[in-house]
Amino acid sequence: MNINYELYKTFYYVAQNLSFSQAAKDLFISQSAVSQSIKSLEKELNTSLFIRNTKKVSLTKEGQLLFKHIEPAFNLIKSGERSIQEINSFENGEIHIGANDTISKDFLLPYLQKFHQLYPQIHIQITNRTSNTCVELLKQGRVDLIITNLPNQNITDFMVVEDIFEFKDVFIGGNKFNELKNKEIRIKDLAGYPVLMLEKKTTTRRFFDNLTKKFGVEIVPEVELGSIDLLIEMARIGLGISFVPDYCLKESYKNIFKIDIKKELPKRKLAVVTNKNIPLSIASNKFIKLLTQ
Repeated sequence: MNINYELYKTFYYVAQNLSFSQAAKDLFISQSAVSQSIKSLEKELNTSLFIRNTKKVSLTKEGQLLFKHIEPAFNLIKSGERSIQEINSFENGEIHIGANDTISKDFLLPYLQKFHQLYPQIHIQITNRTSNTCVELLKQGRVDLIITNLPNQNITDFMVVEDIFEFKDVFIGGNKFNELKNKEIRIKDLAGYPVLMLEKKTTTRRFFDNLTKKFGVEIVPEVELGSIDLLIEMARIGLGISFVPDYCLKESYKNIFKIDIKKELPKRKLAVVTNKNIPLSIASNKFIKLLTQ
């Protein structure tokens, strides 16, 4: 089967935008030309790729499967174009980073500030998703690198992992639970308190669940949230005891204390992760060097 590359290119833009009109704008061609290209591709593949109606466009199962393969290829081409452009010039580079909200705010900010001071001409783009989702973005080539919590079970052998920071997770409480202040307790003692946790899809929650399983303790969270900041704030006002990475706690936080656990909890790490199949740009290499030096 020998299908014109331009047909796949048109398919990529329609699938990315789920819009024939937007694809036409991005490709600088008419909407009818876009429609004709999609019809030609569907004819060549002998399948329907899009479900069309007057209000929206969506991918068929076959279209989703094709896009899953096409998207990384186009992102790889874009990465190659950036690398070529940077060979003789470092004036218009860019870097696309994936990280969750907590890592971006509480760890990455000073590095981003320093990088911008060193290379103000480099465009920085941050995509905030959960650590697990960031791995998927890296697989698809939609980001140059990610910063993630370890362990992260979604990381594959096709990725390069470099540790950059070690931290501990801690239990914190507010004044409502002052009886726990300056007192060593066992993890199982927390089963009698309202515990506030991140959602199950996060790496921190998976770490917590494995930890309680290891200690033979069953703790059912009172509240599940998607934000570390909210966990800290809810602990502060006395809604429960939260489990958070220690690097998120600032000296400026008032009415919050760390709860001492008799058995020391395992440490975790932050790592910068890249895709072996995607060459790194000069900008990406410089940022990684800044993180690891």
